[in-house]
Amino acid sequence: MSNIKLGVEVISAHGLFHREKQDSCSPFVELKFDNQIFRTTTKHNDPNPIWHECFYFVVSNPSVLSTRTLEAHVYSYQNNESEAKPFLGKVRVNGTSFVPRSEAAPFNYPLEKRSVFSRARGELALRVFITDDPSITPSVPSTTVPESPRASYIPSPRKDPVKSIITGSDHDANMAADHERTEHKPRARTFHNVPPSQPKMNYGVHEMRAAPMPPRVVQVNGPGPSSHQLPPDFSVKETSPFLGGGRIVGGRVVRGSERPSSGTYDLVEEMRFLFVRVVKARDLPTRDLTGSLDPYVEVKIGNFKGVTTHFDKNSDPEWNQVFAFAKDNLQWNILEVVVKDKDVVLDDFVGIVRFDLHEVQSRVPPDSPLAPEWYRLENKRGEKKKSEIMLAVWYGTQADETFGDAIFSDSLPYSDSSNIVSANLRSKVYHSPRLWYLRVKVIEAQDVIIVSDKSRHPEAFVRIQVGNQMWKTRVSQRSIHPKWDEEFMFVVAEPFEEHMVVSVEDHSAPNRDEPVGKAVIPLASIERRINDRPLLGRWFHLEDSISDAMDDEKAKKVKFASRLHLAAVLDGGYHVFDESTYYSSDLRPTARPLWKSAIGVLELGILNANGLHPMKTRDGKGTSDTYVVAKYGHKWVRSRTVINSLSPKYNEQYTWEVFDPATVLTICVFDNAHFSAGINNGGGNNRDQTIGKVRIRLSTLQTGRVYTHAYPLLVLQPSGLKKRGELHLAVRFTCTSVSNMLMKYTKPLLPKMHYIQPLSVSQQEGLRGQAFKIIVARLGRSEPPLRREVVEYMTDFTNNLFSMRRSKANFFRFTTVFSGVMSVWKWMAQVCTWRTPVTTALVHVLYTMLVMFPEMILPTVFLYMAVIGLWNYRFKPRFPPHMDTKLSYAESVNADELDEEFDIFPTVKAPDIVKMRYDRLRIVAGKIQTVVGDIAAQGERVQALLSWRDPRATAIFVTFCFILAMALYITPFKLLALLSGYYFMRHPKLRHRIPSAPLNFFRRLPAMTDSML
Repeated sequence: MSNIKLGVEVISAHGLFHREKQDSCSPFVELKFDNQIFRTTTKHNDPNPIWHECFYFVVSNPSVLSTRTLEAHVYSYQNNESEAKPFLGKVRVNGTSFVPRSEAAPFNYPLEKRSVFSRARGELALRVFITDDPSITPSVPSTTVPESPRASYIPSPRKDPVKSIITGSDHDANMAADHERTEHKPRARTFHNVPPSQPKMNYGVHEMRAAPMPPRVVQVNGPGPSSHQLPPDFSVKETSPFLGGGRIVGGRVVRGSERPSSGTYDLVEEMRFLFVRVVKARDLPTRDLTGSLDPYVEVKIGNFKGVTTHFDKNSDPEWNQVFAFAKDNLQWNILEVVVKDKDVVLDDFVGIVRFDLHEVQSRVPPDSPLAPEWYRLENKRGEKKKSEIMLAVWYGTQADETFGDAIFSDSLPYSDSSNIVSANLRSKVYHSPRLWYLRVKVIEAQDVIIVSDKSRHPEAFVRIQVGNQMWKTRVSQRSIHPKWDEEFMFVVAEPFEEHMVVSVEDHSAPNRDEPVGKAVIPLASIERRINDRPLLGRWFHLEDSISDAMDDEKAKKVKFASRLHLAAVLDGGYHVFDESTYYSSDLRPTARPLWKSAIGVLELGILNANGLHPMKTRDGKGTSDTYVVAKYGHKWVRSRTVINSLSPKYNEQYTWEVFDPATVLTICVFDNAHFSAGINNGGGNNRDQTIGKVRIRLSTLQTGRVYTHAYPLLVLQPSGLKKRGELHLAVRFTCTSVSNMLMKYTKPLLPKMHYIQPLSVSQQEGLRGQAFKIIVARLGRSEPPLRREVVEYMTDFTNNLFSMRRSKANFFRFTTVFSGVMSVWKWMAQVCTWRTPVTTALVHVLYTMLVMFPEMILPTVFLYMAVIGLWNYRFKPRFPPHMDTKLSYAESVNADELDEEFDIFPTVKAPDIVKMRYDRLRIVAGKIQTVVGDIAAQGERVQALLSWRDPRATAIFVTFCFILAMALYITPFKLLALLSGYYFMRHPKLRHRIPSAPLNFFRRLPAMTDSML
């Protein structure tokens, strides 16, 4: 049995109004949820009652809790039980607003009307929460509890107890059926509520028997609900942190008395660091028997230690490394800089320099960098010789210029800070290469002669290769002057380091191709264009080898050779997609002359992460080495890696220029798998594990507002949906030109070349794959590299594979889009059936007015839409949209569908599993095929009206059209519209259940289904 219960605390009401007794009323509240009804005590002659009574409902099915609704109806007590209870108002609380008990707070709900003619005003204070505390028993007694004569409670106006049925699982339903067979007449079970003056008691059955409680009525037929667990919290939480610019309250910055030390970093918490720059040393003494020295430096403060790289046999080394120690973690007042000699067994001591941290000065940009100084090294005896080391020590914040290159104390818990390891831990900014579309048109070739057999005409084709991309033309007919006239598209990146290799080959046998000649074209020499002007072709001589084709001197010689007519151009008028079109972060064309001015600035503050899931085990404890990657436009940013922390603090701020509001900022959290126990294991096969992703669409942000939220990090795995913690972000979108931003909404989403010479969907997907490979290769060559798994997860490159879960989610999205149309159709059906006569009469009046004054139709429609938009303004979302687990169908997906979604392509599963999934796909595709066929059949019947496939039906329809045309010539259009509308909304007594004659006629028309094999 489930322990999930819905708790409702009825606190108070304010400003209640009784239209018959305006001076006073005797209110009580009736709560309704999941077919259960509870009620409070009655407060005599009190329009501002206070209850503080708590009720616990049984949640029959926690998996659909978010779709349930809690209703609270406020009535006034009547002495005469035969009369209806005066209605004072109601409150509806949707299941999506139910929160755990620890997060619940009292809320004043305005009382709603029951109908148009109801009069309700005032507020009702409720506290609604979910709990799974097993010590709290829901108010569901198993026996009747007698009413206590000492209870000071006014009885309910109902004569009969309220019946409530709680549905559970199939097993519970069977038990309920057996119970009904044994007891044909269910007994009314009455239970009592604890009045406020009595001590708080448990709602168990035994306690209720002994307690003197006033009555509250409920009847339960059947056992309790099925067992479910409380769903985790996947919602976005608004926070109010104190950042560098002040405290964030409601998206606004409330500045304190102290001014921030750096105005440029106002979206992150100010962190103070002790920076130590180790520049170089000179005149170091030799220590080994060989007379050489392998020096390195240790920077120590208490338990924190940073180590530079060591140099072999160098008495005047130069390191130029910066170490940063968080000031909040410093537990020692002395900084020690020790120079040591690297040895096989035990490192030798060379010298030391000590600093008192109380004497260290602070530096705040835009101050100039602190100049390093020479310091004499002390030996073990405290003597200062001629050996010196150049250092700079100062206090600063993350606004310091050296912040990005520093080695942090929270990133180096161990004694290894070599360049290889520290490079994988630093924060860096990357820029994607500028991508171009290369359009190549192969026109023709001349004098293509086979040297080995000059009498045979070749079956020639052209192979074009740019890097890893390769295309081939069709095989031409036998001719020494073949023609193709085919176009191909490639993706290339600046700087153009590669060449385009074009080779003409002869298809001499089914599996044999012989080269005829080659041409090498440097990409930098290809013409660039930004519009749709015609391509200009060029003739290229074909050489025997690539080396000959790249020899400029040999190409200048006049000779007889085969040549190829080719047209190539770099198209800069397109935007090269490297990510999905639905959440692209940049929509500008490639050519810089086509770029418009920026419309704003996007600022991102990566604050911290909380409650991260351990991704590895170190020293017997679960831990994570996390970093954050953010992408917008061509700019990628990577935060520093925080070692051994499940609640890391980053406090790094980044800025982007915004050119289009219809773009998306993507932030992802990863676990660094290339760092283990402080030692670089060099594991090239290790993959950084994904922890979660956040997407923020800029068009959903208000300009100038600071959004500080904790986003849940959700990851879908073969084992199911997992929450791996929360990421705390601060985002601000500042608009520099409101007019330019508003004009963007009237401009095309993509550059105009996408509409003048559009690319097909399959062509765009293929080019996107090539762009992805180029970006992976370029970013992988950076230091530290952004690896393939990072780029793949950030750009959602693998989302184009089939997923049953995603297919279901898209289908439900489709039905949701058209649910409004279906709701209007159902409402119209109710109007036509006269379910509410008043509404139907008003619709008749409105329809008559619109028909008599047709010029009012469009103004009325647009006015109605404007009023709806203004009405929905108060319900506008406060948070940026985030990953919706219900919309993604991630909560109810089964294990086999997830296993299929995460299967690689091509599959490696067992044949029986593949067969089962193929059969399931065939069933789904068969249903879709049937629906598509039915839709096509209806369209073919419409075509059959005039196609004379059924001569009698077409003759009837043509005759009817002729007669109807004659009648419409003499009938006023307004009269025809009125009669048609009245006939459509006629009373049910004038309707027949048999389909109408036009519908019967349409269904008898032939379709092309009978011609299908």
